[in-house]
Amino acid sequence: MKRYLSAALLLFFACKICVASVRPVDNHGRLRVEGANIVDRNGEKTALKGISLGWHNWWPRFYNPSAVEYLSNRWHISVIRAAMGIEVERGYFENPEKSKAVIRTVIDAAIANGIYVIADWHTHNIYTEQAEAFFSDIAQQYAEYPNIIYEILNEPESKPRRDIKWEEVKEYSVRVIESIRKYDSRNLIIVGSTTCSQDVDIVADDPICGYENIVYSLHFYAASHDYVRNKAEYAVGKGLPLFVSECSPTQNNGDGPLDKKKFSTWLKFMKQNEISFVLWGLYDKEESSAMLKPNADPRGNWSADQLTEMGIYSRQIIGGGTGLTRIIIIAGVLISAVIAVFIIHKRVGHKQ
Repeated sequence: MKRYLSAALLLFFACKICVASVRPVDNHGRLRVEGANIVDRNGEKTALKGISLGWHNWWPRFYNPSAVEYLSNRWHISVIRAAMGIEVERGYFENPEKSKAVIRTVIDAAIANGIYVIADWHTHNIYTEQAEAFFSDIAQQYAEYPNIIYEILNEPESKPRRDIKWEEVKEYSVRVIESIRKYDSRNLIIVGSTTCSQDVDIVADDPICGYENIVYSLHFYAASHDYVRNKAEYAVGKGLPLFVSECSPTQNNGDGPLDKKKFSTWLKFMKQNEISFVLWGLYDKEESSAMLKPNADPRGNWSADQLTEMGIYSRQIIGGGTGLTRIIIIAGVLISAVIAVFIIHKRVGHKQ
Protein backbone atom coordinates (compact mmCIF):
# COMPACT_ATOMS: atom_id res chain seq x y z
CA MET A 1 0.00 0.00 0.00
CA LYS A 2 2.81 2.42 0.83
CA ARG A 3 4.35 1.80 -2.58
CA TYR A 4 1.05 2.63 -4.30
CA LEU A 5 0.75 5.77 -2.20
CA SER A 6 4.29 6.75 -3.15
CA ALA A 7 3.48 6.16 -6.81
CA ALA A 8 0.35 8.31 -6.56
CA LEU A 9 2.28 11.10 -4.89
CA LEU A 10 4.97 10.85 -7.56
CA LEU A 11 2.34 11.26 -10.28
CA PHE A 12 0.72 14.20 -8.47
CA PHE A 13 3.97 16.09 -8.00
CA ALA A 14 5.02 15.32 -11.56
CA CYS A 15 1.85 17.04 -12.74
CA LYS A 16 2.56 20.02 -10.50
CA ILE A 17 6.15 20.28 -11.68
CA CYS A 18 5.34 20.03 -15.38
CA VAL A 19 2.74 22.78 -15.13
CA ALA A 20 5.10 25.06 -13.21
CA SER A 21 8.04 24.34 -15.47
CA VAL A 22 6.38 25.86 -18.53
CA ARG A 23 5.59 29.19 -16.89
CA PRO A 24 7.73 31.70 -18.81
CA VAL A 25 9.21 33.49 -15.81
CA ASP A 26 9.94 30.20 -14.06
CA ASN A 27 11.75 29.04 -17.17
CA HIS A 28 13.67 32.18 -18.04
CA GLY A 29 13.94 34.20 -14.85
CA ARG A 30 15.13 37.78 -15.01
CA LEU A 31 15.82 38.94 -18.55
CA ARG A 32 18.76 41.05 -19.60
CA VAL A 33 20.28 42.52 -22.75
CA GLU A 34 23.37 40.94 -24.22
CA GLY A 35 24.52 42.55 -27.44
CA ALA A 36 21.54 42.94 -29.74
CA ASN A 37 19.43 40.31 -27.98
CA ILE A 38 17.41 39.66 -24.87
CA VAL A 39 18.71 36.66 -22.97
CA ASP A 40 17.43 34.78 -19.94
CA ARG A 41 19.18 33.89 -16.68
CA ASN A 42 21.04 31.08 -18.45
CA GLY A 43 22.29 33.36 -21.22
CA GLU A 44 19.93 31.82 -23.79
CA LYS A 45 18.36 34.15 -26.36
CA THR A 46 14.71 34.72 -25.48
CA ALA A 47 11.92 36.20 -27.58
CA LEU A 48 8.61 36.87 -25.85
CA LYS A 49 5.21 36.71 -27.55
CA GLY A 50 2.20 38.44 -26.15
CA ILE A 51 -0.87 40.63 -26.26
CA SER A 52 -1.39 44.30 -25.52
CA LEU A 53 -4.51 45.35 -23.70
CA GLY A 54 -6.27 48.41 -25.12
CA TRP A 55 -6.07 51.85 -23.53
CA HIS A 56 -6.90 51.34 -19.84
CA ASN A 57 -9.15 54.40 -19.68
CA TRP A 58 -11.52 53.13 -22.40
CA TRP A 59 -11.37 49.37 -21.77
CA PRO A 60 -10.66 48.92 -18.05
CA ARG A 61 -13.04 45.94 -17.84
CA PHE A 62 -10.43 43.77 -19.56
CA TYR A 63 -7.84 44.69 -16.93
CA ASN A 64 -8.75 41.89 -14.54
CA PRO A 65 -7.02 38.79 -13.12
CA SER A 66 -9.29 36.32 -14.90
CA ALA A 67 -8.49 37.72 -18.34
CA VAL A 68 -4.76 37.63 -17.62
CA GLU A 69 -5.01 34.05 -16.35
CA TYR A 70 -6.99 32.98 -19.42
CA LEU A 71 -4.50 34.56 -21.82
CA SER A 72 -1.67 32.88 -19.96
CA ASN A 73 -3.17 29.42 -19.70
CA ARG A 74 -5.17 29.19 -22.93
CA TRP A 75 -3.45 31.52 -25.38
CA HIS A 76 -0.03 30.75 -23.87
CA ILE A 77 1.24 34.32 -23.94
CA SER A 78 4.58 34.96 -22.29
CA VAL A 79 4.05 38.71 -21.88
CA ILE A 80 1.10 41.07 -21.49
CA ARG A 81 1.16 44.83 -22.00
CA ALA A 82 -0.87 47.18 -19.82
CA ALA A 83 -1.39 50.35 -21.85
CA MET A 84 -2.08 53.22 -19.45
CA GLY A 85 -3.61 56.21 -21.22
CA ILE A 86 -2.14 59.46 -19.92
CA GLU A 87 -3.74 62.74 -20.98
CA VAL A 88 -6.89 61.25 -22.49
CA GLU A 89 -10.37 61.18 -20.94
CA ARG A 90 -10.41 59.12 -17.72
CA GLY A 91 -6.66 58.70 -18.07
CA TYR A 92 -3.76 59.02 -15.65
CA PHE A 93 -3.80 62.81 -15.43
CA GLU A 94 -7.51 62.85 -14.63
CA ASN A 95 -7.38 60.06 -12.07
CA PRO A 96 -3.85 58.89 -11.24
CA GLU A 97 -4.70 56.65 -8.30
CA LYS A 98 -7.41 54.74 -10.13
CA SER A 99 -5.17 54.44 -13.19
CA LYS A 100 -2.31 53.02 -11.14
CA ALA A 101 -4.69 50.60 -9.44
CA VAL A 102 -5.87 49.30 -12.83
CA ILE A 103 -2.28 48.80 -14.01
CA ARG A 104 -1.25 47.14 -10.74
CA THR A 105 -4.11 44.67 -11.12
CA VAL A 106 -2.60 43.43 -14.37
CA ILE A 107 0.95 43.44 -12.99
CA ASP A 108 -0.10 41.41 -9.95
CA ALA A 109 -2.04 38.95 -12.12
CA ALA A 110 0.93 38.53 -14.45
CA ILE A 111 3.20 37.79 -11.50
CA ALA A 112 0.69 35.27 -10.15
CA ASN A 113 0.60 33.50 -13.53
CA GLY A 114 4.34 33.52 -14.12
CA ILE A 115 4.38 35.73 -17.22
CA TYR A 116 6.14 39.00 -18.01
CA VAL A 117 4.26 42.29 -17.94
CA ILE A 118 4.92 45.64 -19.61
CA ALA A 119 3.88 48.79 -17.74
CA ASP A 120 3.30 51.07 -20.72
CA TRP A 121 3.21 54.89 -20.45
CA HIS A 122 0.78 55.10 -23.36
CA THR A 123 1.06 58.58 -24.84
CA HIS A 124 2.43 60.39 -27.88
CA ASN A 125 3.81 63.32 -25.91
CA ILE A 126 6.60 64.01 -23.44
CA TYR A 127 5.64 64.54 -19.78
CA THR A 128 8.94 64.04 -18.02
CA GLU A 129 8.18 64.81 -14.38
CA GLN A 130 4.92 62.87 -14.37
CA ALA A 131 6.58 59.85 -15.99
CA GLU A 132 9.43 59.98 -13.47
CA ALA A 133 6.93 59.93 -10.60
CA PHE A 134 4.91 57.05 -12.04
CA PHE A 135 7.85 54.79 -12.88
CA SER A 136 9.60 55.55 -9.60
CA ASP A 137 6.46 54.34 -7.84
CA ILE A 138 6.18 51.17 -9.94
CA ALA A 139 9.89 50.41 -9.59
CA GLN A 140 9.80 50.72 -5.82
CA GLN A 141 6.92 48.28 -5.62
CA TYR A 142 7.99 45.69 -8.20
CA ALA A 143 11.80 45.83 -8.55
CA GLU A 144 12.22 42.45 -6.86
CA TYR A 145 10.05 40.69 -9.45
CA PRO A 146 11.69 39.54 -12.70
CA ASN A 147 8.30 39.85 -14.42
CA ILE A 148 8.25 43.63 -14.75
CA ILE A 149 9.24 45.50 -17.93
CA TYR A 150 8.99 49.29 -18.19
CA GLU A 151 7.89 50.94 -21.46
CA ILE A 152 8.59 54.58 -20.73
CA LEU A 153 7.09 56.27 -23.83
CA ASN A 154 4.68 54.61 -26.20
CA GLU A 155 4.86 56.54 -29.49
CA PRO A 156 6.59 59.92 -29.64
CA GLU A 157 5.00 61.76 -32.54
CA SER A 158 6.71 63.56 -35.34
CA LYS A 159 5.14 65.62 -38.12
CA PRO A 160 2.45 66.65 -38.84
CA ARG A 161 1.17 66.85 -35.25
CA ARG A 162 4.32 67.66 -33.38
CA ASP A 163 7.87 67.42 -34.58
CA ILE A 164 9.53 65.65 -31.65
CA LYS A 165 13.20 64.99 -32.28
CA TRP A 166 15.20 61.98 -31.09
CA GLU A 167 17.33 64.33 -28.99
CA GLU A 168 14.22 65.25 -26.98
CA VAL A 169 13.17 61.63 -26.57
CA LYS A 170 16.69 60.66 -25.57
CA GLU A 171 16.91 63.39 -22.91
CA TYR A 172 13.49 62.42 -21.55
CA SER A 173 14.40 58.72 -21.59
CA VAL A 174 17.61 59.22 -19.64
CA ARG A 175 15.76 61.05 -16.90
CA VAL A 176 13.07 58.38 -16.62
CA ILE A 177 15.65 55.58 -16.78
CA GLU A 178 17.50 57.18 -13.88
CA SER A 179 14.27 57.41 -11.86
CA ILE A 180 13.72 53.67 -12.40
CA ARG A 181 17.31 52.65 -11.75
CA LYS A 182 17.26 54.29 -8.33
CA TYR A 183 15.07 51.38 -7.24
CA ASP A 184 15.39 48.73 -9.96
CA SER A 185 18.85 48.18 -11.37
CA ARG A 186 18.12 45.11 -13.46
CA ASN A 187 14.75 44.75 -15.18
CA LEU A 188 14.27 45.66 -18.84
CA ILE A 189 13.38 49.19 -19.90
CA ILE A 190 11.83 49.80 -23.35
CA VAL A 191 12.67 53.17 -24.92
CA GLY A 192 10.54 54.67 -27.69
CA SER A 193 11.71 56.45 -30.83
CA THR A 194 10.34 59.18 -33.06
CA THR A 195 7.63 58.79 -35.71
CA CYS A 196 5.61 56.64 -33.34
CA SER A 197 8.49 54.33 -32.43
CA GLN A 198 9.52 53.59 -36.01
CA ASP A 199 12.80 55.53 -36.31
CA VAL A 200 15.04 52.86 -34.84
CA ASP A 201 17.55 53.59 -37.59
CA ILE A 202 18.09 57.06 -36.14
CA VAL A 203 18.46 55.57 -32.67
CA ALA A 204 20.97 53.01 -33.92
CA ASP A 205 23.32 55.85 -34.86
CA ASP A 206 22.91 57.57 -31.50
CA PRO A 207 21.81 55.09 -28.79
CA ILE A 208 21.61 55.78 -25.07
CA CYS A 209 24.86 54.84 -23.36
CA GLY A 210 25.79 54.16 -19.76
CA TYR A 211 22.81 51.99 -18.79
CA GLU A 212 22.29 48.24 -18.91
CA ASN A 213 19.24 46.28 -20.05
CA ILE A 214 17.80 48.93 -22.34
CA VAL A 215 15.88 47.89 -25.46
CA TYR A 216 14.17 50.03 -28.10
CA SER A 217 10.56 49.72 -29.13
CA LEU A 218 9.60 49.17 -32.74
CA HIS A 219 5.95 49.60 -33.72
CA PHE A 220 4.48 48.63 -37.07
CA TYR A 221 1.12 48.05 -38.72
CA ALA A 222 1.94 45.67 -41.54
CA ALA A 223 -0.55 46.92 -44.13
CA SER A 224 0.98 50.41 -43.94
CA HIS A 225 4.53 49.98 -42.68
CA ASP A 226 6.31 47.52 -44.94
CA TYR A 227 9.07 50.11 -45.46
CA VAL A 228 9.73 50.29 -41.71
CA ARG A 229 11.41 46.90 -41.91
CA ASN A 230 14.31 48.60 -43.71
CA LYS A 231 14.77 50.75 -40.61
CA ALA A 232 14.58 47.66 -38.42
CA GLU A 233 17.12 45.78 -40.54
CA TYR A 234 19.52 48.71 -40.33
CA ALA A 235 19.11 48.89 -36.54
CA VAL A 236 19.67 45.15 -36.15
CA GLY A 237 22.74 45.38 -38.33
CA LYS A 238 24.11 48.07 -36.01
CA GLY A 239 23.52 45.82 -33.01
CA LEU A 240 20.57 47.75 -31.54
CA PRO A 241 18.36 45.53 -29.31
CA LEU A 242 14.74 45.81 -30.46
CA PHE A 243 11.43 44.93 -28.82
CA VAL A 244 8.26 45.11 -30.93
CA SER A 245 5.92 46.25 -28.18
CA GLU A 246 3.03 46.96 -30.56
CA CYS A 247 2.16 45.51 -33.97
CA SER A 248 -0.79 44.49 -36.09
CA PRO A 249 -1.49 43.20 -39.61
CA THR A 250 -3.86 46.15 -40.21
CA GLN A 251 -3.34 49.67 -41.51
CA ASN A 252 -1.74 52.27 -39.27
CA ASN A 253 -5.16 53.61 -38.26
CA GLY A 254 -5.94 50.22 -36.72
CA ASP A 255 -8.49 49.41 -39.41
CA GLY A 256 -8.71 47.89 -42.86
CA PRO A 257 -8.21 44.29 -43.99
CA LEU A 258 -5.67 42.13 -42.20
CA ASP A 259 -2.64 41.93 -44.47
CA LYS A 260 -1.50 38.51 -43.32
CA LYS A 261 0.99 38.14 -46.15
CA LYS A 262 2.94 41.24 -45.13
CA PHE A 263 2.59 40.36 -41.47
CA SER A 264 3.99 36.90 -42.19
CA THR A 265 7.10 38.56 -43.62
CA TRP A 266 7.43 40.55 -40.40
CA LEU A 267 7.01 37.37 -38.36
CA LYS A 268 9.86 35.75 -40.28
CA PHE A 269 12.05 38.79 -39.69
CA MET A 270 11.33 38.79 -35.95
CA LYS A 271 11.88 35.04 -35.66
CA GLN A 272 15.15 35.22 -37.59
CA ASN A 273 16.44 37.95 -35.29
CA GLU A 274 14.80 36.58 -32.12
CA ILE A 275 12.86 39.77 -31.46
CA SER A 276 10.01 39.82 -28.93
CA PHE A 277 6.63 41.05 -30.15
CA VAL A 278 3.31 42.12 -28.69
CA LEU A 279 0.09 42.17 -30.75
CA TRP A 280 -2.39 45.04 -30.61
CA GLY A 281 -4.92 44.76 -29.13
CA LEU A 282 -7.32 43.19 -26.66
CA TYR A 283 -10.40 45.44 -26.76
CA ASP A 284 -13.78 45.54 -28.51
CA LYS A 285 -13.88 48.69 -30.65
CA GLU A 286 -15.35 48.41 -34.15
CA GLU A 287 -12.01 48.28 -35.96
CA SER A 288 -9.86 45.56 -37.45
CA SER A 289 -7.12 45.57 -34.81
CA ALA A 290 -9.61 44.83 -32.02
CA MET A 291 -9.46 41.16 -31.02
CA LEU A 292 -12.86 41.00 -29.32
CA LYS A 293 -16.46 41.53 -30.36
CA PRO A 294 -18.72 43.73 -28.20
CA ASN A 295 -20.37 40.70 -26.55
CA ALA A 296 -17.08 39.24 -25.35
CA ASP A 297 -16.78 38.29 -21.70
CA PRO A 298 -14.18 40.62 -20.10
CA ARG A 299 -12.94 37.72 -17.93
CA GLY A 300 -11.82 35.52 -20.82
CA ASN A 301 -13.27 32.16 -21.90
CA TRP A 302 -13.78 33.59 -25.38
CA SER A 303 -15.53 31.30 -27.82
CA ALA A 304 -14.94 31.70 -31.55
CA ASP A 305 -18.06 33.82 -31.96
CA GLN A 306 -16.70 36.31 -29.41
CA LEU A 307 -13.43 36.76 -31.29
CA THR A 308 -12.91 38.94 -34.33
CA GLU A 309 -10.76 37.86 -37.25
CA MET A 310 -7.86 39.60 -35.49
CA GLY A 311 -8.62 37.69 -32.28
CA ILE A 312 -8.61 34.32 -34.02
CA TYR A 313 -5.46 35.19 -35.96
CA SER A 314 -3.70 36.42 -32.82
CA ARG A 315 -4.57 33.28 -30.89
CA GLN A 316 -3.09 31.19 -33.70
CA ILE A 317 0.12 33.21 -33.84
CA ILE A 318 0.70 33.29 -30.08
CA GLY A 319 -0.69 29.91 -29.09
CA GLY A 320 0.70 27.80 -31.92
CA GLY A 321 4.37 27.22 -31.17
CA THR A 322 4.24 27.95 -27.46
CA GLY A 323 1.17 25.80 -27.00
CA LEU A 324 2.70 22.86 -28.84
CA THR A 325 5.86 23.10 -26.76
CA ARG A 326 3.79 23.18 -23.61
CA ILE A 327 1.83 20.10 -24.65
CA ILE A 328 5.01 18.18 -25.49
CA ILE A 329 6.64 19.04 -22.16
CA ILE A 330 3.56 18.13 -20.12
CA ALA A 331 3.00 14.93 -22.09
CA GLY A 332 6.63 13.91 -21.63
CA VAL A 333 6.58 14.41 -17.88
CA LEU A 334 3.24 12.65 -17.48
CA ILE A 335 4.36 9.69 -19.56
CA SER A 336 7.51 9.41 -17.46
CA ALA A 337 5.43 9.51 -14.29
CA VAL A 338 3.03 6.84 -15.58
CA ILE A 339 5.98 4.60 -16.52
CA ALA A 340 7.37 5.04 -13.02
CA VAL A 341 4.02 4.07 -11.51
CA PHE A 342 3.84 1.02 -13.82
CA ILE A 343 7.34 -0.11 -12.80
CA ILE A 344 6.47 0.21 -9.12
CA HIS A 345 3.26 -1.75 -9.72
CA LYS A 346 5.13 -4.54 -11.52
CA ARG A 347 7.72 -4.78 -8.75
CA VAL A 348 5.05 -4.97 -6.08
CA GLY A 349 3.19 -7.63 -8.03
CA HIS A 350 6.35 -9.66 -8.59
CA LYS A 351 7.23 -9.67 -4.89
CA GLN A 352 3.73 -10.77 -4.00
